[in-house]
Amino acid sequence: MLDNNNIPTGAQALFRGLAVIDAVAQGAGSLQAIGAHIGCTRSTTHRLVAALVQAGYLRTSQNGYLLGAKLIELGFKAREQMPLAKIALPHLQHLSQQIQDTIHLGVREGSDVLYIEKLPGARGLEMRSRVGLRMPLALTGVGKALMLDLAEADWQALYAEGLERRTGLTGLREQFTPWVDYCAQMREYVAAGSSLDLEENELGVRCVAAPIRDAGGAIVAALSVAGAIPYMPEARLRDLRPEVIECARAISYELGWNQP
Repeated sequence: MLDNNNIPTGAQALFRGLAVIDAVAQGAGSLQAIGAHIGCTRSTTHRLVAALVQAGYLRTSQNGYLLGAKLIELGFKAREQMPLAKIALPHLQHLSQQIQDTIHLGVREGSDVLYIEKLPGARGLEMRSRVGLRMPLALTGVGKALMLDLAEADWQALYAEGLERRTGLTGLREQFTPWVDYCAQMREYVAAGSSLDLEENELGVRCVAAPIRDAGGAIVAALSVAGAIPYMPEARLRDLRPEVIECARAISYELGWNQP
């Protein structure tokens, strides 16, 4: 219900209108349900709803009121004005300052992960990763975080492609994790909400990664913390998981995702 005590003087109608939009977004479709949500009389609710329908922020249907096309337009404009890297950068910088290790931000491009941001660590370690680099999804921590919502059949297809590409580059097919073990690891990563890279992408380098979600809950990016083995024993990787997940959640929240 709308808290009228915290509304600035002269802005009550505006906040009530916004509350109506929020009520419809949460599934209130009738005047009665909307009125109950915002704490207004039927007549006041009707005036607010009618104005929002006229302005295109709501629309009518056989089942009541729904969000209007104007909100779709504004949503796309808001997204254009808040590109992912720009939103994520302050959070990545804060995480980097806290842990001193290399931070990556990546998105999915087909069967690849595309790195769109990299913050070098403070330990003097150079990695082959760079902004603009593409790597097979199945070979990297960021890539596996991007795969967490996929079906196991998709995991296997991406795994097979990654294995084929790794074999073509190095000829070291036997060093790659067998599919049965890889699938078991992915199931564990789904349960944990984060993934690990235990030198599968680059010898001597380990990382922990977590997915970033948009307003609809879809994974749209992932971030990782990476470091050399002396600084990244498996115990530290697991200890870093909460911080990495929290950073990913903070970015997701700015993209509109607010689920627990």
